[in-house]
Amino acid sequence: MTATVVAAIGLGANLGDAALTVQRAAQSLGLLPRTRLLRCSRLYRTPAWGMQAQPDFVNAVALIDTGLDARALLDALLATEREFGRDRSVERRWGPRTLDLDLLLYGEAMIDEPGLQVPHPHLAQRAFALVPLLEIAPDAAIPGVGAARNAVSGLDLSNIQPL
Repeated sequence: MTATVVAAIGLGANLGDAALTVQRAAQSLGLLPRTRLLRCSRLYRTPAWGMQAQPDFVNAVALIDTGLDARALLDALLATEREFGRDRSVERRWGPRTLDLDLLLYGEAMIDEPGLQVPHPHLAQRAFALVPLLEIAPDAAIPGVGAARNAVSGLDLSNIQPL
């Protein structure tokens, strides 16, 4: 049997029916090859990060158990974004999007390759990812950083609203 890894995937959208898109995208993660959806957080409404003059986001985090290596998983996530109508070639960085899937954690791996950084390089600063992550994985650790609950303790959580 192939070894598997538990990975955390951040989901976000702020165009169209964002809540429905995030729910459907979470379900689609369980359809990836050699992958099983373990659980998904509830949905959260959060203000845009980076470029703030845009609609609020709907965010969630899903935990999956996957036999895909990190690069293959990232490729599958990017393909899923495209299936949901995202075209990264025409977007502005941190701009509005139909769907954003981020590989937040891949087991305890630390990967720094062109186009693939795990843990996600901004995870420890993003309450919109940490709050749903901690909901479903209260003991989550960010490799190279430490406990996710310690990272979130210094962040402003006032504008993250459960839906």
